[in-house]
Amino acid sequence: MTAIPLPPQPLPRGRLPRWLPVRRLRQVLCLLPLVLVGVVAVRHRSVLADGFGQLRTAEWPWLLAAAGATCLTWVAAAVTRQGALVQRLPPLRLLATQFAAGAANHLLPTGLGASAVNLRFMAVCGVPPVRSSAALALYLLAEGVARVGLLAALLLAFPGALRLGTLLPEGVAGPLPAVLGAAALVAAGSLLLVRRLRSAVCAFLRTALGEARSVHVRPVRALALWGGALAFPLLQAAGLVAVGRALALPVPPAHVAVAYLAATVAVALVPTPGGIGSVEAALVVALVAAGGPAAVATAAVLAYRVVTVWLPLLPGALTLGALVRLKVL
Repeated sequence: MTAIPLPPQPLPRGRLPRWLPVRRLRQVLCLLPLVLVGVVAVRHRSVLADGFGQLRTAEWPWLLAAAGATCLTWVAAAVTRQGALVQRLPPLRLLATQFAAGAANHLLPTGLGASAVNLRFMAVCGVPPVRSSAALALYLLAEGVARVGLLAALLLAFPGALRLGTLLPEGVAGPLPAVLGAAALVAAGSLLLVRRLRSAVCAFLRTALGEARSVHVRPVRALALWGGALAFPLLQAAGLVAVGRALALPVPPAHVAVAYLAATVAVALVPTPGGIGSVEAALVVALVAAGGPAAVATAAVLAYRVVTVWLPLLPGALTLGALVRLKVL
């Protein structure tokens, strides 16, 4: 009697086929951040060498202060991330994730690396995708509002700190509003014409507004969200002030803070990994517009980027790989 072959049984939901080398894939993902660090370092080796060269002539107590401010930015990011979500996240793993997300943010186009890492972390912690996406949107909104609000407040307090027009390349100020307007029209047209997209966006907005209300009815969460969002750019600006002091940059600290906030707002739409290249150029122009000599401003920016980007990049990549290996991400 011939046996009748049974049809292949479907895999249980969430299970991967046995032939898929999951362990090998995870090992590759652990090593991928280190490979990307090497690629980025090779591509920007001249900037990296110049930046480390400037550190030799700097005053080390101020550089240590800049490093301390940089470390506190990860704490501020962790506090803000927790404030954007009602569900409690593991504090130590959340902090380690922000350190790793900083490295991912410098290896991928601006914002994508950190967003992907945090979405994955929230998924592992059991947060539904819709709620984690809403928390991410709330975090980005709070960070943007806080940064622009601080810039506006400092410009009102110090109206002569710098000329904002110098932050944009010549000829960009004219077509920029037209480009932004055209993008807004395309987005609005897509929402009106594509029913499925419109339904998905409306559902997401309802969830996001509900999550925002849930966060703001809890004073601890609201304080963490907005306090962390305000502290994050202030700590970044404090790091640049400290590096400027280390290299004797003749610009008042408040004007340096204005220059930093204006430069980072100006390059927010430039999709380069971690703003590498665009941030340096905008910061140099902003510091010169604030009254600093071009040579000293360039040296301060290079040293600042070494302290805040290049020195934490390798440890951050190692932390990212370790979190992937430990299945935290």
